Amino acid sequence: MDTIHRQSSFLWEGSTLEIHLPTVLTAVETGKDWTAFISILKTNPPRSIVVQADKLLESDTSGISFIKLIRLECEDRKIPFVLRGLDDRFKYRLSITDDDSKKNKETLLSDLRRSEKIGKLTIDSLLEFKYLVTFTGELTISFWRSFLHPSKIRWKDTFRVAESMGVNAFPIIAMIGFLLGLIMSFQSAIPMRRFGAEIFVANLVGLSLFRELGPLMTAFILSGRSGSAFAAELGTMKVSEEIDALTTMGLPPVQFLIIPRLVASLIMTPLLTIVFNLFGLIGGAVVLISFGFPLVTFINQVNLAVGLSDILGGLLKSYFFGMIIASIGCYRGLKTASGAGAVGESTTSAVVGSIILVSILDGIFSVLYFYLKI
Repeated sequence: MDTIHRQSSFLWEGSTLEIHLPTVLTAVETGKDWTAFISILKTNPPRSIVVQADKLLESDTSGISFIKLIRLECEDRKIPFVLRGLDDRFKYRLSITDDDSKKNKETLLSDLRRSEKIGKLTIDSLLEFKYLVTFTGELTISFWRSFLHPSKIRWKDTFRVAESMGVNAFPIIAMIGFLLGLIMSFQSAIPMRRFGAEIFVANLVGLSLFRELGPLMTAFILSGRSGSAFAAELGTMKVSEEIDALTTMGLPPVQFLIIPRLVASLIMTPLLTIVFNLFGLIGGAVVLISFGFPLVTFINQVNLAVGLSDILGGLLKSYFFGMIIASIGCYRGLKTASGAGAVGESTTSAVVGSIILVSILDGIFSVLYFYLKI
């Protein structure tokens, strides 16, 4: 049984270029064949071109387009073109594209480019998935190794990141928490006032903050503030080849750079969530006090509405949110490409990716809590 050939061969007979088409000519082969053909035209243009198609048994639209494009290039460059041995069924496919061939050239080229783009997108997606799995595995191993042996954690860098991520973020977290509690109280008090139920605003604000809005809003703020900072720092190090230097010196970047940021994020995100919740309650209390209710009444209503499970459930969410923010920010930083805008692209990807994953995880937690009746 004859071997099925899938690659065109380019042979020279004097100044004539002979292109022997393979047995099978599909989108998988035409991209490489077209690149090789254009390279020959640029480096050593022939005086005539002969396409030998007697072995061609199978071809899709891109294969016919390949033959068509060769002929169009020959017409543009005034190079004699000869097609030999093409089967009648392929001749028919080729003939239906003869009308207005000049205008169709870009369309035919775009078909080839589209096939190449699909292949490139597939390969890039697989490589991205491979890198993500590798990064996740390496980060998991390094994290548990550091958990079992805390002395391996670079605590000095961890406290520095915690200060930048937590202490420096305190004002913005407190302000947004206060304003959110204030706004929620006003907006909910207006319809409740019709039924004389303004006091239940405290229940609504307390449950909303501790169960949902506190962890979620804190994670969104940290995604834009700290996640982007992680991506920018590591991205700048990647562009300036500092990470390559660490690898050359035998220092694993995950253990040396990412673990301190991950530990700091796991510590500070739940603490900042608590701060957000407290200042949100203060904002709600201000509204109810302005309506004439004493502070002790507000505190009692919150105590009745919010249980320990609500508080711990929100803190558990914030723990996983912090893990996602640090991991995505560092991952995008390590994936930074070279170029002037690469760091900006990594920063944007880190923020968007963190927000999307946090939202998805929050939805999963909501469904899980519902079925667990928490």
